[in-house]
Amino acid sequence: MCGRYSLVASVVELEDRFGFDGEGAAHSPSYNIAPTQGVLTVVAGDGERRAVHMRWGLIPSWAKQASIGSRMINARAETVAEKPSFRTALRRRRCLVLADGFYEWQRTNGGKRPMRIAMASGEPFAFAGLWDTWRDEEGEAVTSCTIITTEANDLIRPIHERMPVILRPAMEDLWLTREVQDPGVLREALMPHDPGVMKAHEVSTLVNSPANDGPELIVAPPHTLG
Repeated sequence: MCGRYSLVASVVELEDRFGFDGEGAAHSPSYNIAPTQGVLTVVAGDGERRAVHMRWGLIPSWAKQASIGSRMINARAETVAEKPSFRTALRRRRCLVLADGFYEWQRTNGGKRPMRIAMASGEPFAFAGLWDTWRDEEGEAVTSCTIITTEANDLIRPIHERMPVILRPAMEDLWLTREVQDPGVLREALMPHDPGVMKAHEVSTLVNSPANDGPELIVAPPHTLG
């Protein structure tokens, strides 16, 4: 699964990397993004990409309560085309969820050890996301998203059995093209990312709490250095 990640790159850097208009896309660096928080995404329409802030945890338009979103932070690539909560969004409402690292907890004899996984280059990347808009009883709209996961690659498998789908840059246009609705075609984008261009290292247990947010969360703790 993917239950925590970071995005500390500036809007200017993200705008350049993902080709969207950054006007109105205010973004503060976050080292510990957690479910139900607001996240920065990119959607496409009328030939342009635009940044949209969404709530992490998809609330289907037909849901009776928003609380269902806390259980839908991830969608499995293997079943996303069949699940009622995700299948329509897969065809019609796809997005890029922007990140520059994510966390998984590795089980050890001494307990769970938090690990940060990122691109070896340090550059930001995009998770494959789906979105929907739900309205409460007063008609207030909430736009929310989920991150698709797949089986772990060779780098992540010793840490966790699954990983978020990181879209290869060449697949980002396909993922955002609304005219593409064939699940078979979209499945090609939902593969484990190349482990050769990724890195992983242990980080502080401070990341265990969503209340903690700062640059100290993404560096190796003292006992792992030297």
